[in-house]
Amino acid sequence: MNKIVKYVLIGVLVLGALWAAAFFIKSNSKSAISYEVKAPITTDIEKKTVATGKVIPEDEVEIKPQISGIIDEIFLKEGAKVNAGDLIAKIKVVPNEQSLNQAKGRVRNAEIALNNVKSEYDRNKTLFEKGVISSQDYDTQKLRYDQAVLELENARSDYQIIRVGSAGGSSLANTNIRATVSGTVLEIPVKKGDQVIQSNNFNEGTTIATIADLSVMIFEGKVDEGEVGKLELGMPLEISLGAINDKTFDAKLRFIAPKGLEESGAVQFKIEGDVTIEDEFLIRAGYSANASLVLERKENVLAIPEALLQFDKKTDKPYVEIATGPVEEQKFERRDVEIGISDGVNVEILSGITENDKVKVWNKTEPIKIGTEDEEEAE
Repeated sequence: MNKIVKYVLIGVLVLGALWAAAFFIKSNSKSAISYEVKAPITTDIEKKTVATGKVIPEDEVEIKPQISGIIDEIFLKEGAKVNAGDLIAKIKVVPNEQSLNQAKGRVRNAEIALNNVKSEYDRNKTLFEKGVISSQDYDTQKLRYDQAVLELENARSDYQIIRVGSAGGSSLANTNIRATVSGTVLEIPVKKGDQVIQSNNFNEGTTIATIADLSVMIFEGKVDEGEVGKLELGMPLEISLGAINDKTFDAKLRFIAPKGLEESGAVQFKIEGDVTIEDEFLIRAGYSANASLVLERKENVLAIPEALLQFDKKTDKPYVEIATGPVEEQKFERRDVEIGISDGVNVEILSGITENDKVKVWNKTEPIKIGTEDEEEAE
């Protein structure tokens, strides 16, 4: 009885081992991959680069005041169309008390000096008419009198400029801020009640408004130092805007910076291009944009998909595998190739293969079948 039990146990263990081995082999076995092939094609290849940047007006004019004061009123809003001479804002002059007091004192001194000189002039004029003094003495006294009159006029003009902003007593000339060019008001960075400073030799002054012509726009971007040497003035650009989908604008390269700037470890060169704006599109200043530039173009060249290339691990030289017989035999041989330009999809083949060769699709993978093992276990 013990022997029977013993043999039964041994048989169970053997059957279990065989079942486990069969299950392991079946679950880990993979079907052989059948590689496909592709023939080289004749096509056109363009090598492009993309410069990121923005679209801005060619000319932006900042309107600044000719006198310091406080914004009394603003007549326009951002986005308004203006013509040269249109009124933008009005400034109220707030004179400096010390300067005003000094100007007033200068007027009083000039009036006192004029009264004194006038008395002497009247007395000498009477004596000259009677023949008591010479004409030279009279002319000298008259000159002093004329100078005193002029000094009083200058003092009064300076006082009026400090008090109201204009020598003529009317402040319209300096306190009315007007557009100097026609265009669109891009920005009005001040508001009513803000204090502004006049433009002079020591201060650029407060900007009242920025005006630009939005019908004349340029692309401003940057390219890497490795590509700037391939650019030429007059090259066509294709501008795409982030704010306008499915639309590109033509442009022409007009400027390449002679000096690069280092950004994040890479040297970037500024470029500019004249953008052709169509009337039906409103392009706002500062739109983000990408400019596509064709660095090199070749027509009717032999090419293969770039994904078919393989690279030697030691020499890093490119090669492909070519079918040496019918595809069903799955026999391939290595061929070293010389490549040209690439557009990221297709690569030019300079030598190594012909259009009659069949190139192995070496990176093909077998599709994953989800649920197959579970179904087999259930069976």
